[in-house]
Amino acid sequence: MKLIDQHTKKIMEECKSRARDHGLKFDNQTLEYIVSNRDMILLSPKGMIPTLYDYWVDDVEVLKKEGEYKLYPSNPYETVINTRPAVSFYNDNNPDWMNIMIFYHVLAHIDFFQNNIFFRQTWDYDFAGKALSGKRLLDSLRSEHGRWVDYVIEFARAIDNLVGYHSKNAAFRFSTRLETSPEINFYFQVFLQELIKVPEHIIYKEVEKYNEFLMQNSTLGEKLFLAEVKRKFPEFDSKFKKYLPKKEREPDIIEYIVRNSAFLNKDQNKWMNQVIEIVHETSLYFAPQIRTKTINEGWASYWHDYLFRKDERISGHESAYAKTNAAVTSINRIGLNPYAVGLRLFQHIEEMADKGQSGYDYQKLRNKQERENFDKNLNKGKESIFDVRENFNDFMLFNTFVNQDFTDKHKLFTVGKRLNEQQGVVEYFIKSKKANDYKQMLINSLYHPPYIIINKEHTNENNLYLQHQFEGKQLYQDFIPDTLLAISFLWGNQVQLETTEILKKQNQSADFRRVIYTVKNKQITKVLVSK
Repeated sequence: MKLIDQHTKKIMEECKSRARDHGLKFDNQTLEYIVSNRDMILLSPKGMIPTLYDYWVDDVEVLKKEGEYKLYPSNPYETVINTRPAVSFYNDNNPDWMNIMIFYHVLAHIDFFQNNIFFRQTWDYDFAGKALSGKRLLDSLRSEHGRWVDYVIEFARAIDNLVGYHSKNAAFRFSTRLETSPEINFYFQVFLQELIKVPEHIIYKEVEKYNEFLMQNSTLGEKLFLAEVKRKFPEFDSKFKKYLPKKEREPDIIEYIVRNSAFLNKDQNKWMNQVIEIVHETSLYFAPQIRTKTINEGWASYWHDYLFRKDERISGHESAYAKTNAAVTSINRIGLNPYAVGLRLFQHIEEMADKGQSGYDYQKLRNKQERENFDKNLNKGKESIFDVRENFNDFMLFNTFVNQDFTDKHKLFTVGKRLNEQQGVVEYFIKSKKANDYKQMLINSLYHPPYIIINKEHTNENNLYLQHQFEGKQLYQDFIPDTLLAISFLWGNQVQLETTEILKKQNQSADFRRVIYTVKNKQITKVLVSK
């Protein structure tokens, strides 16, 4: 692994300049490395973070991927990670014309990382540096505690999908790129939205005004803005003081265990809390990436296509680009290609905003010809897609913009399968062409960890009582025993889980029952609560 040469770096810097000219925003400093396929295989189990802590499961994944590569060799073009500075990796056999396309793609990813509100918690620190610090700490602990460090990592990772990502990320909905005071958070997040309930466009105007104060005076801007707020709303101070005692965020399950486990807080076991915190921080770092896979790849695909085709440096490589781009962004009739769906949704949003098709005048039309010819020439497409880039995740993107116009235009449908007993094959068939069905298929494909809370009435030093809030999908039952054993170790005592299971009757109708799993002294029991 080595830094790209000066010739290639010059290409990247030119791509940066052109990307900025079209509205993309990102830090000026970036690092680009040339890597081999072997490097990619070694880094991929760590999420491409070279400084991430070592763990034996990653070694198993490397062996698995090496076996896959021998059978199905492939050359990934790039990978980019959200650090400060942003770091990207490129395959060592990419030609210059391809690097131009890939650089545009990567710069759009960086723009997304550094401007999308769901990544707000990562804007202000360098995770690569934090990961290196954690790696060194774990290496030190291994020299003292041996394999127990890996046991604690494994037990913590068993519940690392239950971290309080949304509660940590919701302090300030409207981004300002600066650390904001509790009063500013309260003003935008609670006072305007929940107490006086002003329209959203007023809130955005207030955000703009706040940013203007900061631009005029970075030191006193916030105080001057708050002074104006308090003149306008004399009740602001009293409302803020009443709000403060309620502000403390509920800890997620990992945080609650670390704070309240008598076992972990024994003097001889306190080192385990450091291990758990490293796992917790790592999970929080990856949480927004999991929830923005399609919109992130769609944004990058939109811009690599838009900027690359305007770049005179591609002369003579148009056919090669068309083939490469089609391989990346073609729509799968079975399964989901996030590059393809995300790209076309951004193009759809842009077209709708340019023509003014988001308003009621368009939505009330039922005549197909009138809908196709509707065009107010508003030319707000670019403005709209930048707004989506800043404020949306995958669920919001699908739920808001997948409509019948979109599915009809791209001939999208949901697919079912059935067994043909005569021929002994599985047949795929078009199940539905309705937009709502296709949208639900997309939503069902999203990452959605279970919603599990701590029942404090039934929780004490001797018992941790977890309640699964049933949302139509049961927990993966094969994982329940091992996960509860892991939690029981960290808690140091009995753990109970109340959850809902789905039983299928002979007529295929669903039967629901509420059960409680109990783990005590490494023994697991299961009791039926109710049907």
